[in-house]
Amino acid sequence: VREVSYLRAEVTALRSPTEMIGDSQGIGEVRRLVSQVAPSDLTVLVTGESGTGKELVAAEIHRLSARSGRNFVRVNCAAITETLFESEFFGHRRGSFTGAVADRTGRFGEAEGGTLALDEIGVLRTEMQAKLLRVLETGEYQVVGESRTRVADVRVVAITNEDLTARVKDGAFRSDLYYRLNVFPISVPPLRDRRVDIPVLGNLFLRRARLALGRPIRQE
Repeated sequence: VREVSYLRAEVTALRSPTEMIGDSQGIGEVRRLVSQVAPSDLTVLVTGESGTGKELVAAEIHRLSARSGRNFVRVNCAAITETLFESEFFGHRRGSFTGAVADRTGRFGEAEGGTLALDEIGVLRTEMQAKLLRVLETGEYQVVGESRTRVADVRVVAITNEDLTARVKDGAFRSDLYYRLNVFPISVPPLRDRRVDIPVLGNLFLRRARLALGRPIRQE
């Protein structure tokens, strides 16, 4: 029931045309890289400043992949506490700890066969980085309260606006995890470097505003 509800909420966005629009050379290069990596199962690291559309890039990678028929699951790493990390990512069984009043499917379980987008991966604490690294290295994880080991069939796309190389040098981010995530890097340029896209984006936002206000959409 949870999976059906999730799919219904996501299917419209996944089937709609990509919002990775623009005519600039910068966004054209991003589209080229996305089309190149999407058919594979390579782990992708999407970097760029806040507001550049990194989440759209991750969604487009999923849409163009062979996994597009399964879930595209987003998780905000900055919102996860260390005590709930394993429950959030791997799930738990009822009664496995205080407050576990029902079974829960973790993010890896929700994304089974699909794509897991790890947003704000750069602020993940080092203790949690080690647990995530083990799953990426072996593909294995355990649901809290279960004794058996599960194998994840998940494609990972990591997203960050942090300078991970600087965080690695400062000891705030594990170098082995960084290299595990940075298999295929995609850097999304800021809008100030692709000003030719401003009219196109402005038209998109205008159409959205008219739709939200119940106004007719003008054909440009």
